Amino acid sequence: MSDVQRAKIILKILNKTYPKTPIPLKHKNIFTLLISVLLSAQCTDVNVNNVTKNIYPKYNKPEHFVKLGRKKIEKLIRSIGIFRIKAKSVYNLSKTLVKKFNGKVPKTFEELEKLPGVGHKTASVVMSQGFGFPAFPIDTHIHRLAQRWGLTNGKNVVQTEKDLKRLFPKKYWNKLHLQIIYYGREYCKARECYGISCKICTSCYPKRKKPIKTKKA
Repeated sequence: MSDVQRAKIILKILNKTYPKTPIPLKHKNIFTLLISVLLSAQCTDVNVNNVTKNIYPKYNKPEHFVKLGRKKIEKLIRSIGIFRIKAKSVYNLSKTLVKKFNGKVPKTFEELEKLPGVGHKTASVVMSQGFGFPAFPIDTHIHRLAQRWGLTNGKNVVQTEKDLKRLFPKKYWNKLHLQIIYYGREYCKARECYGISCKICTSCYPKRKKPIKTKKA
């Protein structure tokens, strides 16, 4: 079976399993989506949502975070992993948005990726989920699943993004990114499926008997 054939099977299963894909990170606007994505590095969406539910009703604009200052931001996000580094990024990011973009989140990859603490993956999520621009954000989970499902050789996340964009039509990218995340959390877990028990793995590799090892992102 070719990677193109596997991609078709995967798309069919995912569309049936997750016809709707709500954005897992709770947010009030595109700025708070950006902040939540930044906070979600090395942290679960649930943890981020638990912390931000007490922040966003009161603080949801770059100006608010500039006024708060770095130390107060640290206190607000204390229960999130690497909170000091993230607080610094949130503060500097907010300052940059106020200074250079009139408090608005820019709508291009180039401008987003120049913001403090914002990498390609974060920019991709904002472009996709915030602005509806076709993008395929690749996190460690998608990188792992794409290898298990035979869609990429797993060299790195850059290669995985290229391979998935080649295999799936652009119109599906935004939804597919979320469908893969949901499926990985529910059915193809890192320490449960091992590439041999979920519906996608058994459909793509019916003869696979041994657990598959994946390369880290």
